[in-house]
Amino acid sequence: MNTVSDIGGIAAETAKSSCPGSWWARRRVRRAWNIGDLRAMAKRRLPRAIFDFFDGAAEDEISLRENRAAFERVRLLPKTLTGVERVDTATTLLGARSKMPIAVGPTGGIGFGWPFADVGVARAAAAAGIPYTLSTMATASIERIAREAGGRLWFQIYIFRDPKMTAELVDRAKQFGYEALMVTVDVPVGGKRERDFYNDFAIRFEFTPRNVLDFATRPLWCLDVLRHGMPVLENVAGFAPEAKSTAEIASSVGQYWNADFGWDDLKAMRDRWPGKMLVKGTLRADEAARLAGIGVDAVVVSNHGGRQLDGAVAGMDALPPIVRAAKGKMGVLVDGGVRRGVDAIKAVALGAEGVMLGRATLFGAVGARRAIEILRDELVRSMQLSGVRSIAEIGPDLLAPSA
Repeated sequence: MNTVSDIGGIAAETAKSSCPGSWWARRRVRRAWNIGDLRAMAKRRLPRAIFDFFDGAAEDEISLRENRAAFERVRLLPKTLTGVERVDTATTLLGARSKMPIAVGPTGGIGFGWPFADVGVARAAAAAGIPYTLSTMATASIERIAREAGGRLWFQIYIFRDPKMTAELVDRAKQFGYEALMVTVDVPVGGKRERDFYNDFAIRFEFTPRNVLDFATRPLWCLDVLRHGMPVLENVAGFAPEAKSTAEIASSVGQYWNADFGWDDLKAMRDRWPGKMLVKGTLRADEAARLAGIGVDAVVVSNHGGRQLDGAVAGMDALPPIVRAAKGKMGVLVDGGVRRGVDAIKAVALGAEGVMLGRATLFGAVGARRAIEILRDELVRSMQLSGVRSIAEIGPDLLAPSA
């Protein structure tokens, strides 16, 4: 996700750091048995404008639907009699151990749905032993997450027209010890997300009878806003110090995406960044081969959750040729449509190191640990039912032949 829209003014920067769920909220998410249940809970709790901002995609949402359909088209050919009482879900992602072939991807603005959600999700990822990626447009700063979340931290960067803005964010991530920099390359401009228009939820935000009524129908969400205030886009707030609202910050920053960022610019960024680098948003095998050639450590095969170019190929459909192009020279992850633990098995069988979560943890932000717990349980069960005892045993032979 890239930009966020606002529904009010900036409150004072919060001093609290965790995602404060009530006892009742924690008990409620324990009754979620799959990511679809968490999505339904989010839909009931959030104003329609906020839920649709999280859930929606560009134009006719063809790519959004295809992302899920692409996972569903993959069929497994399970093994039997392999002794699967115990299975090991651990693997290597970006050259280091992860307890699952899963990482949390960047999702901007989730604090507009749940107070302090960025820290809550980051802590859940750390507790689960999987990497977490902080979005440029998060409602928690680079410094806050580094100080309060722990675990393996990656930072996702958008490319601003002013190179000083980009460099400042990258330097902050470097200073606070982020393991990897994830460069998002599929957002030269923002996608046309029409649900936001229909909900009167757009930059610059204005109150209308429609959205005021929408907010009023969700009193628990309104109570959270009154109690904690509106979140701040902490990583970019300093770039628009004269702004009076989060909408003005998002608008001021969003208009500065650099649509002319090219291969030479990416190579220069790779040369300057001392740690691991991922490039997110590639769907072409020829580009993957070129990325490997300039020293990128991993590529995230992604159509941005369907939120940019509608009609773009699904990540899972683009995955096999990109794996072949990478030829073991760099890691390959895939995102878009991950809703079940078995999806990670399918992606690994097709050659990916693992999958990245977006909406799955976003829907469960108030119960992010539950979202990851659900996926882990499904992963273990699916490995046992597939007859594999470790991630290393998952290969092409687990895939059913195409019809």
